[in-house]
Amino acid sequence: MEPPSAHLASLAEDEEPQPWGSRGCSARRSERRGGAGDVKYAVEEKAREQWGHPLQFVFVCISYSIGLGNVWRFPYLCQMYGGGDFLVPYLIMLVVEGMPLLYMELAVGQRMQQGSIGAWRTISPYFVGVGVASVVVSFFLSMYYNVVNTWGFWYLFHSFQDPLPWSVCPLNANRTGYEEECERASSTQYFWYRKTLNISPSIQESGAVQWELALCLVLAWMTVYLCILRGTESTGKVAYFTALMPYCVLIIYLVRGLTLHGATNGLMYMFTPKVEQLANPKTWINAATQIFFSLGLGFGSLIAFASYNKPSNNCQKHTIILSLINGATSIFASVVTFSIYGFKATFNYENCLNKVILLLTNSFDLEDGFLTASNLEQMKGYLASTYPSKYSEVLPLMENCSLESELDTAVQGTGLAFIVYTEAIKDMEVSQLWSVLYFFMLLMLGVGSLLGNMVGILTPLTDSEVISSHAPKEVISGVMCLINCAIGLLFTMEAGSYWFDIFNDYAATLSLLLIVLVETVAVCYVYGLRRFGADLEAMTGCALNWYWKAMWACVSPLLIVSLFLFYLSDYILSGTLQYQAWDATQGRLVTKDYPTYALAVIGLLVASSTMCIPLVALGTFVMHHLKKGDRASMA
Repeated sequence: MEPPSAHLASLAEDEEPQPWGSRGCSARRSERRGGAGDVKYAVEEKAREQWGHPLQFVFVCISYSIGLGNVWRFPYLCQMYGGGDFLVPYLIMLVVEGMPLLYMELAVGQRMQQGSIGAWRTISPYFVGVGVASVVVSFFLSMYYNVVNTWGFWYLFHSFQDPLPWSVCPLNANRTGYEEECERASSTQYFWYRKTLNISPSIQESGAVQWELALCLVLAWMTVYLCILRGTESTGKVAYFTALMPYCVLIIYLVRGLTLHGATNGLMYMFTPKVEQLANPKTWINAATQIFFSLGLGFGSLIAFASYNKPSNNCQKHTIILSLINGATSIFASVVTFSIYGFKATFNYENCLNKVILLLTNSFDLEDGFLTASNLEQMKGYLASTYPSKYSEVLPLMENCSLESELDTAVQGTGLAFIVYTEAIKDMEVSQLWSVLYFFMLLMLGVGSLLGNMVGILTPLTDSEVISSHAPKEVISGVMCLINCAIGLLFTMEAGSYWFDIFNDYAATLSLLLIVLVETVAVCYVYGLRRFGADLEAMTGCALNWYWKAMWACVSPLLIVSLFLFYLSDYILSGTLQYQAWDATQGRLVTKDYPTYALAVIGLLVASSTMCIPLVALGTFVMHHLKKGDRASMA
C-alpha cells in the first residue's frame, strides 16, 4: 500500500496548494511574474468580501469569543478551584494552549481565504471532514444557543414590572396563602422553573410548547437574521455594538457592585488563595477547558472571520490582543460577579441572624434590641446553660447561619444567570433598572457569540459555487435561521430545558477537542510546519518563532489529547448518565437517570460530528483510487 504522502502527491494540481510566495504576495511580485495564475488569483482575492475596516475583524472576534462562559462559568471555576490561585493555571493554559491554537486558526483562514470546509480542502482533500465536522458542531450549537437569548428576552420584558415578578411568591388559587411550590423553593426558583420553563417532572414527559417562549424564540432568530443579512457588511457593523455594550454594562455593574453592602466579603472570598487546589489535577483540566471553549476554537468561525482579512493582516498581533482581552474580561467579570455574590451572601446571612434573634427574643421574652448580631453567639451559650430544657425545644427551629457557607454555594450556567443574579437584583434599590441592564447585557453577549457561530456555518455554504449559484446569501441565511428556529421549538416545550442540557453538555465537548487536534496535525505534519511558516512570513512579514512552532508541533496537541482522554474516561467511569430534574413537591432538583432514547440521542450527537472526519477521509481515499484505476484502464 502506498503511504499517505504518495496519495497526496498524486492528487490533481488544482487540489494541492502551492506555497503562498509562489503565487505572489504583493503587487510587485505579481508584476514580475505576470503569469495567468497570478491574474486569476488576484481576481479571486479581489472578488471575496472583506471587512470594511480592520477594527471590524477585531470587534467581531471579541463579540464572538467574549460570551456567556466568561460571565457564568469562569466565576464558578474560581469559586470551586482556589479563588485567586485559579488564575495561575488559567494564565499558563492561555499561553501554552489558547494563544497558539487561536493563532493557528486565524492564520489558516487568512492564508486560505476560505471558510472551514474550503480551507481544509486546500490543505488536503483528506481533511475536508474537519471542516464538515466544524459546520455540524456549529449547527448543533446554533440550534440550542439562541434559547438562552430567548430566556433573556423573556426576563427583559418582565423586568419592567414593579415589583419584579420573581421578587415575591404569588398567591394560590384561593388567595389564602402563597403557592406551595414557591414556598418550598424560593420566589426566583419558582419564576424560573414554573413561570418561565413550566418544567415537567422528567424528560419523558415532553409536555406542550410554551407559546410565550416560542414567540421570544422567533424574535431572537429575527434579530440574528437582521444582523447577518448582508454578510460581513452588516455583521461587522453590529459587532461594534455587541462587543462594546457588555463592557459598558459591566463597568456600571462594577461601580454599583462595589458600593453594595457585603461586596468586600465576596471579593475577599475570590482573591483569598487556596494553594492546595493547585495540586488538584481537575484545577488544571478545568483551566485548559475554559480557555479552549472560551476562545471558540474548532467551530470554524475564527477561520471564517480571518478569511475576510487582507492577506497582509498581522494576525499574530491580533491573536495576542484577543487572548489578553478574553482573559482580562473573564477576570473583570469575576470581580463584578463576586461583588454581587458578597452582597447576596451577606444579605442572606444577616436575614438568617435576624430570624434567629427574633425566635430567641420571642421564646425567652427578651427585650427588643437585647440580642444583636455581635452578642448572639455569647447569648446562645448563656441561654443554653441557664435554660437547658427550653433551649433544647427551640434549638431545632434555629437556622445555622454561616457567611462562609453562603459564599461556598457554587452555581454555574443558567442557575447563576437566572436564579442567583435575579436573587441579588431583587434586593437592590431601583431593581427594575438593574434587571433591564443585566438581561440586556446577557442578550448582547448571547447574540454576539451566535452571530460568530452563524458566520462559521454560512461562510462555507456561500463559498460553495453549487449553493451560492442557486441562491443569494440573504436566502441562504434566512433558510438557516428558519431551520434553527423550527428545531429550537423543542427547547420551548415543558421538557425543553432537559434537552437543552443534553445539547449543552454533549454536542460539542469531545467533538471540538478532536477537531482541533486533527487541525494541528494537518497544519504541522501534512501541510508542513516549515511550509506554513514560510507562508505566514510571506503574508505578514513576521517570521514564525520557536514559541509558536513548539506549541503547535508538541505542547498544544499533547494538552488536547490529555483533555480528550480525561473527558472520555470521565464519561465511561461515570456509568449511567444522569440529569437534574425539578421536583415540584420538594421544591428542589433531584437526580435521575437518562432514558434509553436520550442516551441514543447523546451518542448520535457525539458521533454525527466526530465521524465526519474519518468517513470523509475514507470517501476521498476510495474516490481517488477509483479515478486512478479509471486513468490506468484508459492508458
